Amino acid sequence: MGTEKIKKANVSIKLFDTTLRDGSQREKINFSLADKLAVASILDEFGVDYIEGGWPGANPKDADFFKSAAQRDWKNSKIVAFGSTRRKNQPPEKDKNLNALLKAETPAVSIFGKSWRLHIQSALKVCAEENLQMVYDSVDFMLKHGIEVIFDAEHFFDGYKDDPDFAVNVLSAAVQAGAGTIVLCDTNGGSTTFEVYEITKNICEMFDIEIGIHAHNDSDLAVANSLSAVEAGARHVQGTINGLGERCGNANLISVIPNLQLKMGYFCVPEYKLKTLTDISALVNEIANIVPRNETPFVGTSAFAHKGGVHVSAVMKNPATYEHINPDLVGNKRRVLISDLSGKSNVQYKMSELGFENLNAEQSRIVVERIKELENKGYSYEAADASFELLVHNSINHDTAFFNLSGFRQFTEKNADGDLWSEASIRVEVNGEVEHTAASGNGPVNALDNALRKALVRFYPEIAGVKLIDFKVRVINEAGKKGTASKVRVLIQMMCREKSWSTVGVSENIIEASWQALVDSYNYFLLKKINKINVEVTNNETQSINF
Repeated sequence: MGTEKIKKANVSIKLFDTTLRDGSQREKINFSLADKLAVASILDEFGVDYIEGGWPGANPKDADFFKSAAQRDWKNSKIVAFGSTRRKNQPPEKDKNLNALLKAETPAVSIFGKSWRLHIQSALKVCAEENLQMVYDSVDFMLKHGIEVIFDAEHFFDGYKDDPDFAVNVLSAAVQAGAGTIVLCDTNGGSTTFEVYEITKNICEMFDIEIGIHAHNDSDLAVANSLSAVEAGARHVQGTINGLGERCGNANLISVIPNLQLKMGYFCVPEYKLKTLTDISALVNEIANIVPRNETPFVGTSAFAHKGGVHVSAVMKNPATYEHINPDLVGNKRRVLISDLSGKSNVQYKMSELGFENLNAEQSRIVVERIKELENKGYSYEAADASFELLVHNSINHDTAFFNLSGFRQFTEKNADGDLWSEASIRVEVNGEVEHTAASGNGPVNALDNALRKALVRFYPEIAGVKLIDFKVRVINEAGKKGTASKVRVLIQMMCREKSWSTVGVSENIIEASWQALVDSYNYFLLKKINKINVEVTNNETQSINF
């Protein structure tokens, strides 16, 4: 670490999270009171300095949040209520918004005021002098009640580019009234990184006070603009978990924090807290009912995933060749994908993960060729690790079949009332003994799964705890074949207790593709559960795999 980085490591950046306020304005997000309290607890545990809980004067839910928050002990964070400056021609003591902030009983408030002439003329319809007085009065009123004030200069960068004197005067009014922090807001998200740096640097030179940045992502620059503002002197960064927010979202703290701490040398949170970043991202997505993006930097499942054989070969020698940080630093992990682009290195890495440390060159070649052959037929093993593991066992001459199909029959019936139901009958052979049974289900695959499970449970009672939790179908476009004549790829996910696994099947018939995936899934479970296979890993050596 160079001298400059050591110097920065002694500089702390205050983190201000607005997931519960700005983040909740994202389309299709509707946090319940319980959701908001859960997210706040996660953020407090992580160690952000401020948690903006909402606008108490805007809706009953936010008011209820502040009532509940006031009854809790927060270990690391200050809960913040959000509101605007007083209305024009309205004294602060009679302003409903400001009084709602007082009733929230938070140790700090975030008050926004207009810093762009366009807004005071078009939206507020007040003169410049009245706008300045509104800012001063509002900040002063809250401070007289012993509450810390963070002043958000809304549309600051647009306002500064339009009329720098006016924008700076707005900041001066807040500072003169006693605001502890002034935050420069790129509310429309249209400023470039260069503009943010130069303007923030100018403001930091003008005011001897903590300067903050609040960036929106409409130009896909929110994270970059936040980092640029810190380099220019800002020491307070506002954003949301996973970049949630109105329109294109806010600065993503999940990316801002590791960039500041790991790349730029500033201090945000202790190292052991940084390792929880991936879990925090996943938890907030879960609470917000959002499907996570695999390619999310730092924390996504694809963030440290390697597919090309050349990449994997290099990573095995030195991870820094294709990884910008050690994934463990943010609680993520390296993944090697298996596909028709795979080479020997991919297989060796995956074998190491599975316990096969010493596959010889011929065995590796057989596995790679088998993968390429099957992927050419439509199979994909990137999200089907269980099927891949079975493929490896079978490729090196180890039969993983715990049962054999003698035959099955499946039909679906719809009656005059519109009721739809399915039934499957099946015959399987286990150790020379045939079991014939039938079961119904709410669909053909569900019925087939129920029948297979029913047939096997007498021989393998452990199967009773296995559940099918996800089923996906994708049409594989082939030359000359369209629509229902095309192949389909079925991916299913099973779970037993806390463990889950995925398998794949491919056919022109969706039931056959589903059957393949089901067979792989149960064989994989039994392989792991019964632990009966000795794997030959060299020509003359046998190794017992400890599952």
